[in-house]
Amino acid sequence: MPNEKRQRQKAGRQQRQEQIRAAQKRRRQRNQIIFLAGVAVLVAAVAFLSTRGGGKSTSSKTSTTAANGGPPTGKPVATSESITGDTPCPKADGSSKATFKFAKTPPMCIDPAKTYTAHVSTSEGDFDIALDTKKTPNTANNFVVLSRYHYYDGTTIARIDNSIDILQTGSPHTQTIADPGPGYTIKDEGSGFQYSEGDVVMARSSGPDSGAAQYFLAYGPQVSQLNGQGTYVTFGKVSGPGLDVLKKIGALFQACAAGDQSCLGGAPSRLVTIKTIDIKES
Repeated sequence: MPNEKRQRQKAGRQQRQEQIRAAQKRRRQRNQIIFLAGVAVLVAAVAFLSTRGGGKSTSSKTSTTAANGGPPTGKPVATSESITGDTPCPKADGSSKATFKFAKTPPMCIDPAKTYTAHVSTSEGDFDIALDTKKTPNTANNFVVLSRYHYYDGTTIARIDNSIDILQTGSPHTQTIADPGPGYTIKDEGSGFQYSEGDVVMARSSGPDSGAAQYFLAYGPQVSQLNGQGTYVTFGKVSGPGLDVLKKIGALFQACAAGDQSCLGGAPSRLVTIKTIDIKES
């Protein structure tokens, strides 16, 4: 009998322990569901707020300052316009609506036999880019199409790297180098590029054919350090007084805040905005 009693007591303890473990499991599952629901609500709220603003492209003049004293970051440019099918060529007179999302790579919209110049107006001064439609017609075409769709209007200089003398921009969605881009990528046009002051170059990841919209402007001779890679496609050139504007912006370098993953190297100490890009052809 004592053995049977001990067995019943042992079985009772095991049953109570199993009940406790089951209750703990239910609490963990309930807490996890509550947490995930909270995350879903937060994501939905952010998505809702980010899509407000209507079809007109706007860029706030205000900015936020990164934690730990990093450089300021511009607010994303807002527009609801998108193209879901084939991308039509934008109007040459600049009257096409501001569009930031595309489903397909644009067609060839320029005439490579013509001369194209991009007049860039910034908060620190203006400069002209002579686009290379002979060596890099597809890359130049992409830049012209995005410019005529006002993709770059309101973007900020998101990065300065004073170790290689470059300014990086072209990120309307986030105003950071982590921008998702226009929704497509373009193919590289050549390799073995040699870089010099005034070059206008497509930014890309380490993988081939990964360029889309972001580009960088070389404001000093140290950009030649990229010669060993030579994979970034140069599609234009800034010269003359325009170089002084680039150097002025480069002199505004401020290092990234510690731990800021959206910043690489640094950025301007005050917000520098690309107001408009006007494409001229002849």
